[in-house]
Formats: sequence, structure tokens, C-alpha cells
Amino acid sequence: MTTSLSLSVLDLIPVRSTQSSADALAASVALAKRADDLGFTRYWVAEHHNMPSVASTNPPVLIGILASQTSRIRVGSGGVMLPNHAPLVIAEQFGLLEAAFPGRIDLGLGRAPGSDPIITALLRSTGAVSEVNDFPRNIGDITALLHPEGAAFELTSGKSYELRATPSAQTVPEVWLLGSSEYSAHLAAERGMPYVFANHFSGDSTTHALNVYRREFTPSETLAAPRTFLTLNASVADTAEEAMALALPQMQHMAKLRSGVPLSALSTVEEAAAAELTPAQREMIERMSANWIIGDAQTAASRIRDLAGQFGVDEVMLQPVASAHAADGPTTTPGRIRALELLAAELLP
Repeated sequence: MTTSLSLSVLDLIPVRSTQSSADALAASVALAKRADDLGFTRYWVAEHHNMPSVASTNPPVLIGILASQTSRIRVGSGGVMLPNHAPLVIAEQFGLLEAAFPGRIDLGLGRAPGSDPIITALLRSTGAVSEVNDFPRNIGDITALLHPEGAAFELTSGKSYELRATPSAQTVPEVWLLGSSEYSAHLAAERGMPYVFANHFSGDSTTHALNVYRREFTPSETLAAPRTFLTLNASVADTAEEAMALALPQMQHMAKLRSGVPLSALSTVEEAAAAELTPAQREMIERMSANWIIGDAQTAASRIRDLAGQFGVDEVMLQPVASAHAADGPTTTPGRIRALELLAAELLP
């Protein structure tokens, strides 16, 4: 059983039907500030594009905003979808973020493009397949470029070309490998990198992926032993009934996504309660409600402790999936803040 536990946050910056993008960002800034005050370890933002319910489109921009509004918590990407971006651009962005907020920046890198082919084409002129295949080399380039000594590239002329992400780095971001398949576990182990498996949306393979990572891990210059944490979806409230009501909009949203229904902004609690669903969508929601952390503080904390012990981790990253009531202010996210407060009281020193 894990006795000492750290908590972190994954934020997609959800946009509900009563919010503008500016409102949603303001609500997430308030959530990050509260996580910082409560003693959470890190606060990561994701990369998604052209989704009506998600404002987390550009991790480096968001990280700069959130880090400037907090004082202690590590801020990072969960993650940057590397096939969408040139490695040098990512290295330069995160080199500057680390210079501005030394010791507080995480760079989580994912292999999947994470969007449709049109978005990938608009983000980069190169093909998505070739960039996915180049993922190991691109990771190596980024870590070399971020190193204070930089990297040296061999030109076709035979000359060496020296390159750095930033001219005089004193510290570097912590680089994590993210994944939802066995491939990422093998690569993270081979490179001696910290690794996170996407348990919050691909939980069936978590045990296998972590076993592969731990069994095959090779120590590196930056990491002597395997390092990982667990990701979970969580809606925690003063009562189990309220926690379920707050989680229902997000579960309905995921069920619609998986059944091919055009997406919209995230529903309020009242809109979700009145929604009509197909039998297949209701079945998906039942499965999600069994796998997500939904309940009062003591029940949720007990389950989180059990899962941390089961997977052998001392850190859990929570995606606070609560929506809001129609009467809640558009720049507020009271359900998500309350979830962090309740869990901090139960699990943090």
C-alpha cells in the first residue's frame, strides 16, 4: 500500500455551453492557482484542436500563462503531440519557458498526431505518418537541443553545425514520454525516460505497459530508476449524488464522441440531466462511471490510495471532470475546485 502520495492535475480547459474561450481560460487559471495553494505537485495541459468543448490547443502558450499565475507548482504538457511540430520549435519554446520559470517546467511528449489529417496538414507541411515514424529521433533531437551544451548536426558537406534551443541554459525542463500503447513503454525504458501511460482513457493496458517499462528500464544520465505516475478521471463532491451529477456532462460528451455524434460545448448539469441518450450511449456511461473516481471525499480518496498501491506509484494525476450548474458564473469552475480541495484534505499532508 502506498503511504505517501502526491497529487497532480491534468486540464483540457473544458468549455461548457455557458462559457466563451476567455471564460474557460479564466476558470482554469483559478483552478491552477488553487492547486498551487493546496500543494499539488504539477499541473499539465493537453493538446487538442478544433473541438467545441476544449480550449487546450497550444500547451506552450498555456504553460506560460499558468506558470506566471502560480508560484510553486510544476506546469507542463500532457502532452505536446510531437508529429504536429518541428522539434526545434518545441525545444525553443520549452527552453524559454524553463528560463522564465526554472525548475517548474515539464515537457510531456506524445507520439500520436492526436487529431484528423486536415489538422495535421495545417499544423505541419510534412506527412503525419513519416513524423510518427521519426518520433524516437525527434525526441533525441529535442533533449539534445535543450541541453546546455546543445547539439551538433552533420551537414552533407561534412561540416558540423552547432545548435542550441537557447543560448545559455542553466536548467532544462523535465522531459516525459507519454503513451497509450506498449510502444511507448518500450521506448521510454530504452531511453531511460520518465513515462506516463494514459490510464484515464486507455486503462485496460495500464498494468502491462507499466510492467514492460519497469522490466526493460535502462538507467540514463538523467534518470537512475523507473519513474511514473497514474492518471485518473475524477469527480469528487460533498455527496456521491452531486459528484455523479457533475460528472454526467463529461461522460455524455465522451459517449457521444465514441458513437460518432457531432460534438458541442460541454453541457451544464441541468442540460445533461435532461438529455436523451441511446441505449449504447447509456451503456458507455455505465462503464465509465465504474472506472472513473466518482463519489464523496472519503470514498474517492480510499479508491485512489488503493489504485496507487495496485500500480505501485506515489503520484496520481487527476483530470477533474466536473462540469457546472447553469447558475454558476462563467469564469468559475466550482465543482473542479471543490474536488481538489476535498482530495487535498484527505490525501495531502
